[in-house]
Amino acid sequence: MNDGSAIWFLQAAVVGYVLGSIPFGLVLTKLAGIGDVRQIGSGNIGATNVLRTGNKGLAAFTLLLDGGKGAAAVLIAAVWGEDPALLAGLAAVLGHNFPVWLKFKGGKGVATTLGTLLAASWPVGLLACATWLVTTALFRISSLAALVALIAAPAYAYFLDGPHQTALAGALGLLCVFRHHANIGRLLKGEEPRIGGAKNKT
Repeated sequence: MNDGSAIWFLQAAVVGYVLGSIPFGLVLTKLAGIGDVRQIGSGNIGATNVLRTGNKGLAAFTLLLDGGKGAAAVLIAAVWGEDPALLAGLAAVLGHNFPVWLKFKGGKGVATTLGTLLAASWPVGLLACATWLVTTALFRISSLAALVALIAAPAYAYFLDGPHQTALAGALGLLCVFRHHANIGRLLKGEEPRIGGAKNKT
């Protein structure tokens, strides 16, 4: 790796992290006069927790923006090459999950991950989104849908794209499992609430 390419990777990582760390769920709920979304539900800043405010439109907007920042990171960093673009996508998800502005306490990165996958490899991203939607429709459990979709994504990438996209999807899948460790425990016990439940902690 020459000095120029090292700078590209560094720039990609910084751009991705900064974009990913924008807490759209928190910003939108405060602008809407709802208050601090971290004080309700799971305390996360993602769209699932915004939905618990009862404002479906705001939750949908949060979902789009959180997915969009992952996609934007990949597309912006693509000017430095494919690998820096993939790194930027990973950094965006890390930024969402661990934003420095919020003392590294962010969301779980599902929407940002899906946006990243769509921009990095649209067939893989579409399949992951479809898997998320089907699993959500069948079981109505947000965390289960996220886990199934993002664990399946590396397999989709392996058959449809190259090794670098597969590595990215694999890393994001592992990160998803790590961020959902408490949910996995409740799933195994049959205690994970369904979407719409008052005590959903996803």
